[in-house]
Amino acid sequence: MTEPLWEQERRYQTAAGPVRVRVPAKINLHLGVGPLRDDGYHEVTTVYHAVSLYDEITARPAETLVLTMDGEGADQLALDETNLVIRAVQVLAEATGRPPHARLHLRKRIPLAAGLAGGSADAAATLVACDALWGTGLGREELASIAARLGSDVPFLVLGGTALGRGRGEQVSPVLAPGRAWHWVLALADGGLSTPDVYRELDRLRAAGEAPSPAGSSDGILAALRQRDAAVLAASLVNDLQPAAVSLRPSLRDTLDAGVAAGSLAGIVSGSGPTCAFLCRDAANADAVARALEASGTCRAVRTAVGPVPGARLG
Repeated sequence: MTEPLWEQERRYQTAAGPVRVRVPAKINLHLGVGPLRDDGYHEVTTVYHAVSLYDEITARPAETLVLTMDGEGADQLALDETNLVIRAVQVLAEATGRPPHARLHLRKRIPLAAGLAGGSADAAATLVACDALWGTGLGREELASIAARLGSDVPFLVLGGTALGRGRGEQVSPVLAPGRAWHWVLALADGGLSTPDVYRELDRLRAAGEAPSPAGSSDGILAALRQRDAAVLAASLVNDLQPAAVSLRPSLRDTLDAGVAAGSLAGIVSGSGPTCAFLCRDAANADAVARALEASGTCRAVRTAVGPVPGARLG
């Protein structure tokens, strides 16, 4: 039997030296938010989409647990157990009966508190890296199951691609859709938004009758993905958290308007924001929209990306 690529990568990197894992950011093509549950979470139905903006974890053997980092917002992150990277090592060690020992370096390009799941991405990358470093031999599904203990978005970022999320987002099922690349422009904002704050604002807006009813079924976006038509997909993008994010950060309305005026097919707040994601017809359209957004002064920085891409991967 041919050895799976996942096992080949794991064996090679463990034997050859440091383990490096790249992990993508995510956006939500559909995010329907239901009422608050008894456990304090909202019931959600979401369609996750991994895009080509990456963080990287490097793991080396060690006799203790050490984390260093550089890059986007690294000076704002703690190096203790409040960091999802540290928690990911500890959870994997507990699940596999190993001491939580590794020397980890995190290189960040995904902004903090941006609606792109940067912290969850780093946790997913850490699980994959330490599994390879320790030779624990877990597959993607096993790692995704462990990832659910760390946060709602972490299982998806172990898997990547495009996937349907249910529950609080941790119940992930891959979406089987005809392959094509979707082109995105990401407008990054100054500062972040707290996800709990955005959910509370959505509850407040709904109680006051100032936000739409929950989006409900994801059938529309799943059908649009199968059609492979960017204009059809653009018309189906939904984010129930967008009114709350814009309420807390009114300048996002200017960013969304600027991206559409620049020629994108549609703009949407990514997750809980404040990043805005713009779907474009093709790479040339994305480049033109990115240039116009950079000139508009409505955002801190602009990135182009494609999706879907795989989740956390060795290499």
